[in-house]
Amino acid sequence: MDKLINDFSLGLFVWMGVLFVLLVLLLKKFAWGPILEAVNNREEGIKSALASAEEAKKELQNLTADNANLIKEARAERDAMLKDAREIKEKMISEAKDEAKEEATKMIELAKTSIEQEKQSALAHLKKEVGELSITIAQAVVKKELSSQEEQIKLVEGMLKDVTLN
Repeated sequence: MDKLINDFSLGLFVWMGVLFVLLVLLLKKFAWGPILEAVNNREEGIKSALASAEEAKKELQNLTADNANLIKEARAERDAMLKDAREIKEKMISEAKDEAKEEATKMIELAKTSIEQEKQSALAHLKKEVGELSITIAQAVVKKELSSQEEQIKLVEGMLKDVTLN
């Protein structure tokens, strides 16, 4: 250190100081300025990218919420449609049952009417047969001119045995 103090020169020191200041100014203008500007630009780019990422994250959350709402609405709509379909099915089944009951009732009424008509027809035919039979018996009785009541009864009973009713 003694040697450094002994060899010290004030002029050299001033020149070194001037050169150092000049070097600092040149570095500031040509190196630190562009480097700081690049660093600042990079910092702004990173900030804007972070802001964009945050905005995209919020948008994604909104879309996710919207999708969840749409799914919920779609499920509700599907459930409503299924309920309507079940109601329509039940209504159609009920209507078909009612129609079948009405048709069965009509058919039963027609059958009853037909049976009643057949019964009336059979009774009318039976009455006609009985009337014709009576006339035939009366004719036979008159033709023979039977003298006794017993013979007339025997003749009528014999004729009745010969006739078979359907």
